[in-house]
Amino acid sequence: MMHTTTTHAPLTSTLLDGADPAPLFTPFTHSGVELANRFVMAPMTRSFSPGGVPGQDVVDYYRRRAAHLGLIVTEGTYIDHPSAGSSDRVPRIYGDDATAGWQRVVDAVHAEDGRIFPQLWHLGLRRHEGTAPHPEAPVVGPSGIGFDGSPHGTEASPADIDAIIASFARAAATAKNIGFDGVELHGAHGYLLDAFLWSTTNRRTDPYGGSPASRARLSAEVVAAVRDAVGPDYPVVFRYSQWKGTDFDARIASTPAELDTILAPLAAAGVSGFHVSTRRYWLPAFDGEERTLAGWTKHLTGLPTIALGSIGVASPFLQDDTAAGSLSLAHLLELFERGEFDLVGLGRAVLSEPEWTSKLRDGRLDEIRPYTKDDEKHLL
Repeated sequence: MMHTTTTHAPLTSTLLDGADPAPLFTPFTHSGVELANRFVMAPMTRSFSPGGVPGQDVVDYYRRRAAHLGLIVTEGTYIDHPSAGSSDRVPRIYGDDATAGWQRVVDAVHAEDGRIFPQLWHLGLRRHEGTAPHPEAPVVGPSGIGFDGSPHGTEASPADIDAIIASFARAAATAKNIGFDGVELHGAHGYLLDAFLWSTTNRRTDPYGGSPASRARLSAEVVAAVRDAVGPDYPVVFRYSQWKGTDFDARIASTPAELDTILAPLAAAGVSGFHVSTRRYWLPAFDGEERTLAGWTKHLTGLPTIALGSIGVASPFLQDDTAAGSLSLAHLLELFERGEFDLVGLGRAVLSEPEWTSKLRDGRLDEIRPYTKDDEKHLL
């Protein structure tokens, strides 16, 4: 297997900068689920499930990482709403064949004493019209408006909204029945729930549009339906972001107060934790404030919070490998000790190096294989 040459500095000289990573290897309990350490594998879509069915290679992919991470969150997994997906190689969480595949994944992870949540996914406006698994389905969004403000897709009707909510709830119930340890709802990066949260794409004048709290209504109703489907104690994590795949400077909230009006109804509806997706975890969330977006989330809700954003890699997400980043974990540990978050999301770092956390813990930094873009093409 060939890999591109990286220009990263040796990890032995940059990864820790004298910091002690031991606090990140303490256990954590999330809604009754015991995690061995504070590291979470973040979702990474790889399109390695032909027909939407996870096969043995996917089982092996997650098994290899299970013993080294406190929690695995799977790649985005399509719910059964016809407009949810845009590929027949991305896994789904409906149909006997796909659920049997996920059962094998869950059993393999549990055999390694790991914990795993599926990420439940509806693409919304980011779906490509005419694509599998349901090419006949329309592209559905909040207002029939795309990310650039031009017409795109169809506005979700009340019936569409009811069907989407029910689809998320069915997916969560299926996940629990399979044996997943919890679920994550994808409300980030411009996908359906996030498109409702963002004023650029949500121009509705009904109760699902307008103020930040109203734009959060669909997500809150999805959370409530999921909570009803899985019961009071099952972990339900909501992933959100400010940035979109088409706009790195986008904001669903411009102030901490606006953020609170979005997160509070989600917490009230039954979210048990938040997964905060940023491209640079260390940056302050708002002008004039020191806290990161994860820090504000933890401060406002008091719920378990996962911080994510180019941790353990040398470049921000969706930039080339030589772009300015922060490979050092010293500042991450400072923020953790400050109480800004409870868990640390790892994406590209564990894509290239399944044993990243164990090698960090054991001081085997020179054995860690740095991420390069070529890793995205391979199953490791």
